[in-house]
Amino acid sequence: MIVRVLGEGQFRLPGALHEAVNALDDDVLRAVEAGDDDAFARALAALVAFIRERGTPVPPHELIGSDAIVPRPESPLYEARSLLAGDGLIPG
Repeated sequence: MIVRVLGEGQFRLPGALHEAVNALDDDVLRAVEAGDDDAFARALAALVAFIRERGTPVPPHELIGSDAIVPRPESPLYEARSLLAGDGLIPG
């Protein structure tokens, strides 16, 4: 899976991490649905940290489509709403 973190670039996540990244994505979605800015900031920071730590950066010269787009960690909740699909930021 290729995940783009806005303002940072793309990361390749192995399929074995799909369940873990979806659990973090669910935390983001719950915070958005609750309208809880603080919980959203914490959940988004955790999701982005996981992607950075466990993903492999895609070289900037490699042109590849993203499977998911995650907002910058400092993004306010209202900006992230436009990126959310029905099941969160990460498909599946």
